[in-house]
Amino acid sequence: MIDIGVLNILFDPKFLATASAAILVFATIVTFGLPFLERNTLGTRMKAVSDRREELRAKHHAALAGKRSSLRAEPVNFMKKTVDRLKLSNLMESPDTRAKLERAGLRGQAPLVAFLFFRFVMPFIVFAAALFYLFVMTNFAWTAWTKAFAAVGMALFGYYLPDLYVSNLIQKRQESIMHAFPDALDLLLICVESGMSIEAAFTRVSTEIGQQSVELAEEFALTTAELSYLPERRQAFENLARRCGHAGVKAVSAALNQAEKYGTPLGQALRVTAQENREMRMQEAERKAAALPAKLTVPMIVFFLPCLFVVILGPAIIRVMHTLH
Repeated sequence: MIDIGVLNILFDPKFLATASAAILVFATIVTFGLPFLERNTLGTRMKAVSDRREELRAKHHAALAGKRSSLRAEPVNFMKKTVDRLKLSNLMESPDTRAKLERAGLRGQAPLVAFLFFRFVMPFIVFAAALFYLFVMTNFAWTAWTKAFAAVGMALFGYYLPDLYVSNLIQKRQESIMHAFPDALDLLLICVESGMSIEAAFTRVSTEIGQQSVELAEEFALTTAELSYLPERRQAFENLARRCGHAGVKAVSAALNQAEKYGTPLGQALRVTAQENREMRMQEAERKAAALPAKLTVPMIVFFLPCLFVVILGPAIIRVMHTLH
């Protein structure tokens, strides 16, 4: 158990003020230092897409030769051995696991193995941490069984921690993609109407849009590779919609498939979908702006109104106190 003197030190006003100042100084240093530590990940993402292109090329030639092959090596390491030995893929892999990882930008076998490994390991880690915190670090007036059941509940929460992490990656990736997607469609429309093929247009737009959204540039480059080596072009557009997981991208994919199937003008389809996606982005911005007053209500009540009352009523209270004395 923690000694009472340690608790007194932790809740001492001087100690809290010093710790708060140290945290604020650290946050300030991190805020000003992060821009200098940022790296340009476009080259790394494009290299990964190039590897995917080589994999598709290898599968294409292997199919023509009557055999299967792949240039992507299987992840042979401790995680892979653990997953194979315990057969975690049969126990913990849900039908949409691979689709979720693809929407998060994690492709291949290695991310899947790491996801299954951490889904298996995290409950034990969280359970041990909860037991240490409840039985050693704190002095709650709980029985041992209550603490044990609380630790089991935290272990169940630890099982879903990898899913929360992947969902967070998916949300950030979709926000980055949809922020730049209407502009990318405008560039794609210009390229198509200038006489470029859809593959050349995707390649050109992927290089131009990379400064605004690395994720969208990666998806366009991967779509170009799939258009070159997949047996059906429809499948490449459907894969783009599945990886992005957004209604606007799905609408563009359906329009491209319709143009490929029925021979309708591709420029007109892109112009209509670009306008729709731009309106969707504006509606999303208006929705966030409309929700802002409701979100600011509690912070204003907690932080702004007490200061306002002190400023308004403080002089009057001081004058009344002087008068009474």
